[in-house]
Amino acid sequence: MTTENTTADITTDIEAAVFRRLLQHLDEHKEVQNIELMNLADFCRNCLAKWYVTAAEERGESIDYEAAREIVYGMPYSEWKTLYQKEATPEQLAAFNNKK
Repeated sequence: MTTENTTADITTDIEAAVFRRLLQHLDEHKEVQNIELMNLADFCRNCLAKWYVTAAEERGESIDYEAAREIVYGMPYSEWKTLYQKEATPEQLAAFNNKK
């Protein structure tokens, strides 16, 4: 294995670890709502799932959106939504709609 490949492998391993840590962090902070993430950072858990699907497709792999969401949410989205998602406030919705 060349040094260049080793460096690329190490970089990929680090990036994968960071992604897993991000998912763990989001899982530990279920109180943070997706609309809050969208308003502050312009991405949310659903965006991560969409990016996951896209990255798989770019590598010739297939994963459907709901399966990707389950990876990101750590459970089926419908279950997460029932357990943790709160109704967006009018202020949150206004902020979201003003960003468009």
